[in-house]
Amino acid sequence: MYLIAGLGNPGLSYRHTRHNIGFDAIDVIAKRYSVKLSKSECKAKTGTCVISGEKVLLIKPQTFMNLSGEAVGPLLSYYREDPASHLIVISDDVALDAGRIRIRKKGSAGGHNGLKDIIKHCGSEDFIRLRIGVGKPPVGQDMVSFVLGRNGKDERPLLESAFERAADAVEVIIGYGVDEAMCRFNGGT
Repeated sequence: MYLIAGLGNPGLSYRHTRHNIGFDAIDVIAKRYSVKLSKSECKAKTGTCVISGEKVLLIKPQTFMNLSGEAVGPLLSYYREDPASHLIVISDDVALDAGRIRIRKKGSAGGHNGLKDIIKHCGSEDFIRLRIGVGKPPVGQDMVSFVLGRNGKDERPLLESAFERAADAVEVIIGYGVDEAMCRFNGGT
């Protein structure tokens, strides 16, 4: 079974903020596969589907971003899955231009506190990351207010397209492997 965790913050006040990009991508995947994330387990909202012939658990941690590992770690343990081969985490990335996506097999948290907490609770940096760019804050704006803010009208269409590409990338990762997905999706916007 694959576990796909989209990172974000629970609650309507955070809906469609830059930091909730992972939740938005999970919503697109859930819609594509007619899944409702209606089950509450291990501090997360979850729903199951089949993608490329594999059973998949879609996850929205309900712990707030910086504690995402408190949901993801126990779910991995409960389902007895190895993060290196069966965990995909979707998150925002300020180092990428708005709307770009980047897939990596493993790596450090790169300053992302949600990823840092998942690494802590999984005991490993070895899991697939699908990062969606939100761009850098404008000069004079602090990082926290930027990532907790909503996108401008010109950015949102780029992100909507990125969510669809992220869903496509998940299908390729599961069906053909992460190397193939990296070749197909890491190059452009």
